[in-house]
Amino acid sequence: MSEVRALSAETPGILSFRGPDAVRYLNGQLTQSTADLGDESRPSCVTDAKGRLQFMVHVLAGPNPEELWITCQPDQVAGLRDRLERYLIADDVEVSDLTGSWTRIHADSVIDGAAFRRASRGVFGDGLDQWWHGGEAPAVQEIDSDVVENLRVEAGIPAWGKELSEGMLPPEAGLDRTAISYAKGCYIGQEVLSRVKSAGKLNRRLARLRLDASVPAETALSLDETEIGTITSVAPHPSSDGTVAALGWIRKAGFDRDAFGVPGGLTARFVGWA
Repeated sequence: MSEVRALSAETPGILSFRGPDAVRYLNGQLTQSTADLGDESRPSCVTDAKGRLQFMVHVLAGPNPEELWITCQPDQVAGLRDRLERYLIADDVEVSDLTGSWTRIHADSVIDGAAFRRASRGVFGDGLDQWWHGGEAPAVQEIDSDVVENLRVEAGIPAWGKELSEGMLPPEAGLDRTAISYAKGCYIGQEVLSRVKSAGKLNRRLARLRLDASVPAETALSLDETEIGTITSVAPHPSSDGTVAALGWIRKAGFDRDAFGVPGGLTARFVGWA
């Protein structure tokens, strides 16, 4: 078994876009730039005309010339393909579903024989997504899932189904810093997201928090006995100082506060925005 530290092997959803118009076409569909990807796997949002989140994906160069891959959760492939092909009219682009034919391992260093792309997933800083065709992926030293969750929450990285959901504004979860390019030109929802950036006004934001003790997700946060937000994720294990990392939504009235009440007489201390 390799000494490389890694997440468990996955078979993510993969849509392949091939052809001379692939880069230009996807640049008009994603919030992230698709130009000059090199060895990067870039996070991106797919949004509707109102700038609301529909899918959270990664875009990367495929193994063939003039090919880009969009990766997502396997159960979202059909919906994502339908959304992207809706605007594919006169472009010279061929779309294929490669789900199930490639395996991905995210690791802290290169594994012999892998095709890799740099990607940040909150575990190794700038780690590496590494790809094998079919079932050829090697055995690796897998990190315990609770440790991975601890690292994600500590780093303030939102997860689909916990912090991320369809219909939200991506900047609420800090995705404007990692998954949105404001310099690449037009895409579906671009006008709304640019206005949000210019105005700097959001009704809620995702915060990194520290708790005195663990509580369940969906526990309410209060300010002066008024509910001001909700905890979304709690790290499985406490830190060395005994506190527990968490993520949670804070509404606008609490943006300038540094502590919030938690049921049971506990306190959630503000660490920073996600």
